[in-house]
Amino acid sequence: MIDNMLMAVIGIYGVIANSVTQRTHEIGVRMALGARSGDVLRLVVGQGLGLVLLGVAIGVGTFGLMRFVSGLLYGVRPTDPARFVAAALVLGAAALLASYIPARRAMKVDPVVALRYE
Repeated sequence: MIDNMLMAVIGIYGVIANSVTQRTHEIGVRMALGARSGDVLRLVVGQGLGLVLLGVAIGVGTFGLMRFVSGLLYGVRPTDPARFVAAALVLGAAALLASYIPARRAMKVDPVVALRYE
């Protein structure tokens, strides 16, 4: 189970870091037009948080489908709320950290360099 969580955390970080890298030009334009570094941080982390909330909502929505998957689980009840909450909290915290790290990097982008990026 730890291996799967680690792979999920690495995947979340990769997707968000790639998204920030692709938006370097946009972030440079925002900063050139007067956005402060806190605004960029709020933008990137807010979008990461939105993805986390969407994922948790989808996970809670599939909670009712767990009866069909109960044959695949060993030693865990299909409706074990403690495991669902723990997984949601761990992945949520990992996603926030995964969005914070690229956001910190994006805050340090020089607008002139970002505008010349492409």
